Amino acid sequence: MPTGQYQFFATCPRNTEGLLYDELRALGSTGVAETRAGVSFSGPMWSAYRACLWSRVADRILLRLKSFPVSDLTAGLDGVYEAVHAMPWEDHLDAAGTLAVEATSTIRQGLLARLNTHFAEQRVKDAVVDRFRAKTGTRPGVDLVRPDIRINLHLTPAEGVVSLDLSGDGLHRRGYRIAGGEAPLKENLAAAILLRAGWSQTAATGGALIDPMCGSGTFLIEGATMAGDVAPGLTRDYYGFLRWKGFDSNSWRELVREAGERRESGLRRLPTLIGYDFDRRAIGSARANVRRAGFAGRIMLENRDLATLTVPKSAQPGLLVTNPPYGKRLGETTQLVDLYETLGERLRESFSGWEAAVFTGNPDLSAYLGLRAHRLNVLYNGPLECRLLLFHIGRPRSGGASRAARPMKQDGTEGDDGSTTRPSGATMFGNRLRKNMRHLRRWTVREDIHCYRLYDGDLPEYAVAIDLYEDWAHVQEYAAPASVDPVRARRRLKEVMATVPQVLEVPAEQVVLKVRRPQLGTDQYQRQGWEGRMMEVREGGLRFLVNLTDYLDTGLFLDHRLVRRLIRDLATGRRFLNLFAYTGSATVYAAAGGAVSTTSVDLSSTYLDWAQRNLALNGLSGPKHQFVRADCREWLTRAATQVGSCGTPVYDLVLLDAPTFSNSKSMSGTLDIQRDHADLIRDAVRILAPEGVLIFSTNCRRFKLDAAINRRFAATDITKQTIPPDFARNPRIHACYRILPTRADTEIGYFDADGSLESGLPPTTEPPGPQLSGGHDAG
Repeated sequence: MPTGQYQFFATCPRNTEGLLYDELRALGSTGVAETRAGVSFSGPMWSAYRACLWSRVADRILLRLKSFPVSDLTAGLDGVYEAVHAMPWEDHLDAAGTLAVEATSTIRQGLLARLNTHFAEQRVKDAVVDRFRAKTGTRPGVDLVRPDIRINLHLTPAEGVVSLDLSGDGLHRRGYRIAGGEAPLKENLAAAILLRAGWSQTAATGGALIDPMCGSGTFLIEGATMAGDVAPGLTRDYYGFLRWKGFDSNSWRELVREAGERRESGLRRLPTLIGYDFDRRAIGSARANVRRAGFAGRIMLENRDLATLTVPKSAQPGLLVTNPPYGKRLGETTQLVDLYETLGERLRESFSGWEAAVFTGNPDLSAYLGLRAHRLNVLYNGPLECRLLLFHIGRPRSGGASRAARPMKQDGTEGDDGSTTRPSGATMFGNRLRKNMRHLRRWTVREDIHCYRLYDGDLPEYAVAIDLYEDWAHVQEYAAPASVDPVRARRRLKEVMATVPQVLEVPAEQVVLKVRRPQLGTDQYQRQGWEGRMMEVREGGLRFLVNLTDYLDTGLFLDHRLVRRLIRDLATGRRFLNLFAYTGSATVYAAAGGAVSTTSVDLSSTYLDWAQRNLALNGLSGPKHQFVRADCREWLTRAATQVGSCGTPVYDLVLLDAPTFSNSKSMSGTLDIQRDHADLIRDAVRILAPEGVLIFSTNCRRFKLDAAINRRFAATDITKQTIPPDFARNPRIHACYRILPTRADTEIGYFDADGSLESGLPPTTEPPGPQLSGGHDAG
């Protein structure tokens, strides 16, 4: 082989060309020029060997052998065959050797635009073996894994280039990786990330490297090779030049010897390197890879959850780097929001003075970190466009304490340094909770209220409802509209969940969160969990079982508190019917009020069992209390027909509190209360005694009573009188009507002249606030 200067081309991951350019110049290469997806350079053969051994960023090192104009390829792949066949392959390979071919093309127009690169590889292989057969009578074999030489054909609109792949295999394969976990990052991309993050400079000053989600340990091993001046190719046992006829073994041995000496010296000055992962299998893979790379005992690995991440006492401020899952790797985006939020929280709370580098393929998830990147780089993990976000964590402000270190007043403004700031949103939310508690405290004591709504979207930024059930808090988040930034909404919800236990002085485990979304089409609120945890609460001198965890609604609708009181006061000596009975809370009130009998109808056996337990809890069980599992519409139609045939009314007091919508599989058809309420009311009135009373209630926010009901019956809107003070901000929470069988101009004595209930409740003085989407259907 001729000696002297050679032309080379180093390929690399997209957008890392600048890093590779700097790297090759530092390795002593000459004629270095950056191009797209790689860097060209020139020099003696040992410069290519050195690049193979020391480059942290390159994918492959190619020795350029021949180029030819694309205009020479008018015959298509036959032209490629002729160009390759004319080359002296016997100078590179023995006839008994092996070869492999790889072809790439950037031609998008003309005859070669439809080129099948696999077919091109076949034609190049044919050209080489046909030349050998013609000259020697024998031909080389094919080895796709570890051939003696690997030929590279690259076609561009300007030229075709034939090269030898001196790396033989991707240089990212360092030789230490046994297992890569679920979604391993290529080693040269990991190295590029560390270089972009300034790890070399950080390591030189003794700074530590921590990866809190280390997986197979790639960042840590690459970081160790950088900090320890270890050639990344030192652990490889295969290169494309080792069996090439032009291989200079003396030059190679000298380069390897030098690299070994530098490694021994560099390992003595390694800084702290620590990796954590919650997956024990990942930690096992990382330990095996660390041993193979020669860093056993020099990289600390530990099974640890991200939520417990802190800075070890022995670690000097340095770089935290991580490649968390981003929805295209290990899980869906919605399942990873908590992880990104937790990472951001741990960085803010424990890593002041550190640098952080977060590599992600999902910019939406990175927003949940809650940190502002000072630099952003676009890199590619294979074909996937990703972002490398670089952060300065908690840098103290010059001339004074950082914001985190400044004392905070109780009103949320910053300390006594003469400055004033607007209270934070979380502080204002906490202040509103305290205000509401003071406002409602006297009423709850006087009325013996133990379950009530404390907060109902008072501040538009914090769109939640908070109900107290004895010493538990039930938080419902109203799903934000598409116009609201989901990251900001998520952050505010976390502020809510952090503030509620502090202000209410309840344990965090006694704060239950649910998300209430508007019903769409035939959707219905589904069961939320299966804990089966019942707790006993008090209301109106009675006791009820509620479940705060398993269902969106709890079993006791607090806005119907006054409706239940009305039922109790009207029930004395009457036969009571509870349609769509749900958990039977109204039935308990009727029984406690002296009803001579009660009948509770519901389609759900679960709710009917719950209702029976509520009655038993109050010592009200007995044969006069009947429970009927049936479709309420069908049951009511049959009952009304039977009454019509025999002329004998069955009930003196009926509560009809149907859901807004239902499409239960056990039903025939669907129930739409706006569409169906007139028929339900007419049938309910037919089974009423002449002096009977029907209480109709609905949580349909846009409900409008059918005009025919007003014309036929004595229907009185008592909604205002049945909205309790704790729901005054949301007067559309339900609509309620008292309906008598015949029209009448007088009101029953239960109501005062001004329309308020004879309950002694204080008038509601606080004006209604903004209306929230969602709602519930009582039973």
